[in-house]
Amino acid sequence: MSEISPAEWTAILLSLRVAVIATLVATPFGIALAWLLARRDFWGKSLLDALVHLPLVLPPVVTGYLLLLTFGRRGLVGGFLADHLGIVFAFRWTGAALACGVMSFPLLVRPMRLSIEAIDRKLEQAAETLGAAPWKVFFTVTLPLALPGVLAGMVLGFAKAIGEFGATITFVSNIPGETQTISSAIYSLIQTPDGDAAAARLVIVSVILALGALIAAEWFARRATARLHGN
Repeated sequence: MSEISPAEWTAILLSLRVAVIATLVATPFGIALAWLLARRDFWGKSLLDALVHLPLVLPPVVTGYLLLLTFGRRGLVGGFLADHLGIVFAFRWTGAALACGVMSFPLLVRPMRLSIEAIDRKLEQAAETLGAAPWKVFFTVTLPLALPGVLAGMVLGFAKAIGEFGATITFVSNIPGETQTISSAIYSLIQTPDGDAAAARLVIVSVILALGALIAAEWFARRATARLHGN
């Protein structure tokens, strides 16, 4: 690891920053959507569920192109944000975080939803009969019981964000020091004559990060199961 060059460290640290921010920003939306899908029945629920999981089945390049059309400088949303708020996503590291957040969102939501669905509704109903408001029931009963699933979803989302490539490179390109993550750095290195050694080092780093995240997610999932069964 001591042989990692400054450029490689830049890609690694950028990947970590992008993945952390993408996960933290997506988590509140993921919790809200997971609760909605787990606890409410409404018209269009199946369609909403399909839209949430759409990034898993769409080619990543398609997702990146849709992000570019929407959040680019001339996009419907991106143009407004750039002209009125000075917020630019395209070809910026913030755009990489947005792309990673979108691509990892299904993996983030799924464990949260399953964890909430596994909670005994009688516990929530008991709190309601004692006079607790719905928001208080959620924060004092539902969320604490679902916390291992929430953490598992966050870890899986983080792992997906670390390895995201297709949507990111389509939306924000591959700019060293700005948008070049581990995946895009590996892509660049394997196309250069002397880049095999550096690519191999980044591959090892990617495997370590992904493996650690998967082990953590499995641990949190086991904790959620044990907690729900009273062990």
